Amino acid sequence: MHLISARRYEIEHCKPIEPEAIPFPDLEFSPEILRRHPEAVSAIGLAILGFAQQNGGVRDPEILTALRTLAESYRTLESGIYFERPPDEPLTRALYAHVGQALLEFKKQRVQQSGFATIKDSEIFRLLVFFLRVGVRETNGRPKSRAFVDFLYAQFPAVPATVEREAPRIILP
Repeated sequence: MHLISARRYEIEHCKPIEPEAIPFPDLEFSPEILRRHPEAVSAIGLAILGFAQQNGGVRDPEILTALRTLAESYRTLESGIYFERPPDEPLTRALYAHVGQALLEFKKQRVQQSGFATIKDSEIFRLLVFFLRVGVRETNGRPKSRAFVDFLYAQFPAVPATVEREAPRIILP
């Protein structure tokens, strides 16, 4: 109950994001891309949630780092260069690989269905930046925060939140 009240308080009293904290500030983002590629948005969100369900220890900072690194990889793909630099931390690296694999499978499925690529790497880059910006807005900045994960569960209600939570450490009579 206290966690719910604390989250409500944070939402009601959240501070605006500082301009220097916005990921990829040079990128102009059009909401039209979300309307054109709702399946890709779902693929990314469900990949993050699937990983969070399998790995209860993943927190917002790891998710944001993985998304930022994956977005940087797709940004280099835009220029025609294939260069990856996965994160060093094992859990973040695993999330990076999981979301990257989900995107490759999504692209492969689209090619099989239509006979040609329906989404460009530059569009995937913009969708990753979208998730990154939403994550920066939704997280509270604490190292163990899961506010962004909980936000994603609210956006994708078909995914049950089955992650086993840590048992409370307070013993009640």
